[in-house]
Amino acid sequence: MTTIAVLGAGKIGEALLSGLLQGGRAAEELLFTEKHPDRAAELTKQYGVEGVDVASAASRADVLIVAVKPQDIEPLLDDMAPVIKPGTLVVSLCAGLPTSLYERRLPEGTPVVRVMPNTPMVVGEAMSAISAGKYARAEHLNLVDDMLQTVGKVARVPENQQDAVTALSGSGPAYFFYLVEAMIDAGILLGIPRDLATRLIIQSAVGAAQMLSQNDQHPVILREAVTSPAGTTIMAIRELEKHGVRAALLAAIEAARDRSVELGQAHEAD
Repeated sequence: MTTIAVLGAGKIGEALLSGLLQGGRAAEELLFTEKHPDRAAELTKQYGVEGVDVASAASRADVLIVAVKPQDIEPLLDDMAPVIKPGTLVVSLCAGLPTSLYERRLPEGTPVVRVMPNTPMVVGEAMSAISAGKYARAEHLNLVDDMLQTVGKVARVPENQQDAVTALSGSGPAYFFYLVEAMIDAGILLGIPRDLATRLIIQSAVGAAQMLSQNDQHPVILREAVTSPAGTTIMAIRELEKHGVRAALLAAIEAARDRSVELGQAHEAD
């Protein structure tokens, strides 16, 4: 039996626990850590999975999935390092943190796989990118791939692309939420009640996403199919271009990439 421990049972950690259970893992194969006792008890009641402290998880598990905030990684590694079993696979879901950080702080030869998931994991529609560290082998990547397939889709990328992936798909849902928020406000401005504007825009977003995922056509082709000569859509597109929306989006994603790099560099001297 492979024992898997999720270190940090926030939204992503809980979603992964739920996905692993739905994917066929027995509750007895899983552990989790959660610093708030009330929430830990709630999760155990809901999922039947044992909540433990970090040292216990590190000493018992064959796979440790690190799902804490990047700023909380130092005390976590301090607790893990003395008790982690040789050969334990460490799976990092922490934005910006390189596999080299774990390899430096944990026992020599510890296999590490870096993952950049996103929040649609909570509805089983995550996009996760995975990268192998120095000591991770094909079987480690395959195991992580299998685990993450229970909560969405998976892509394998070189680790030097992970900061870009963080900016693009890791933060990506926030960009869509921001756009939907703005479009709802536009509906209100045009006299449509908020509830109706929200329904109209969300279903439009869902439908557009399905067209993209079920179609091999480039987004430009799909957009042009909506854009009639001298029609309403081309007037809207002209205004978006006039206000530099495309350039602003490119700059925003580049800024997110830079911040991901900074998060990793903050631990280089440790």
